[in-house]
Amino acid sequence: MVRRTFGLGTLSLPITIMGIVWGFTLFGVCIGDNILNLLGLKAWSNGDTGIHLTAYYSLVFFIPAFLLGMKYKNNYGAKVGKYISAIVGSILILSTLFLAV
Repeated sequence: MVRRTFGLGTLSLPITIMGIVWGFTLFGVCIGDNILNLLGLKAWSNGDTGIHLTAYYSLVFFIPAFLLGMKYKNNYGAKVGKYISAIVGSILILSTLFLAV
């Protein structure tokens, strides 16, 4: 039986949740859009329409969450964070490939 501990892998799940909150619109509000606008970066590819770039910026959260979950797999939440970040990150990457075709 593997003894679970708190450690760096535990951050995998909260970082994944931050990526989801950052990149997706919930109840008509996208926190990532608001932060990007404050920083002077574009959230959409064509003004207020087109490709929602904020979702792709969220890969900055999903990739480290996946790597932390892989490396510290015996920490609480690491496995769940790893799998969720892998699924959502893969969907984003695959959608990019389909949009490019």
